[in-house]
Amino acid sequence: MSKRHAAKYKLDRRMGENIWGRPKSPVNKREYGPGQHGQRRKSKLSDYGVQLKAKQKLRGYYGNISEKQFRGIYTEAIRMKGDSGAHMIGLLERRLDAVVFRAKFVPTVFAARQFINHGHIKVNGRRVNIPSYRLKVGDVIEIKEKSRQLALVLEAQALAERDVPDYIEVDAGKMTAKLARIPVISDVPYAVQMEPHLVVEYYSR
Repeated sequence: MSKRHAAKYKLDRRMGENIWGRPKSPVNKREYGPGQHGQRRKSKLSDYGVQLKAKQKLRGYYGNISEKQFRGIYTEAIRMKGDSGAHMIGLLERRLDAVVFRAKFVPTVFAARQFINHGHIKVNGRRVNIPSYRLKVGDVIEIKEKSRQLALVLEAQALAERDVPDYIEVDAGKMTAKLARIPVISDVPYAVQMEPHLVVEYYSR
């Protein structure tokens, strides 16, 4: 997780936005890009540049998932009937690491990935250590009993900066969470505006 710590804040600087709404984000103090010439890099983006930034922001938000995985989600979304951008959000929000983060079991999506990799999470009573595991509506996730008093978990539950969205039902006493429904984009508590339609345009060029 320490390896990812700097990368997380570097992404905020590069995007020029506090994409997770974290109080420690460097963008809260400096809204310009990183590097010696960051303040001068305010050139107007082309349509392609706008689409690329939207893709980098959305992909980065979910823990900088690999380009291969992200493109696979896009490919699946465009095969579904209806709004492809909305389907992308629905698929991303069904990832196990996203739900562990949303349920406030851990403080960041990067921490969620490591937490799952280390075997601290069960899905429907079975241990799952794949962060990209896709949940179905009604699936119940829980923190293993031995892991419930970890400092990371206690820190996350004390965070005042975000609330659990209503499409995830959390039982704080039992440390369980259930995916109640697949969210639409307006349900998802992004700290900044996400534009999945621009991501669809980027890949469909």
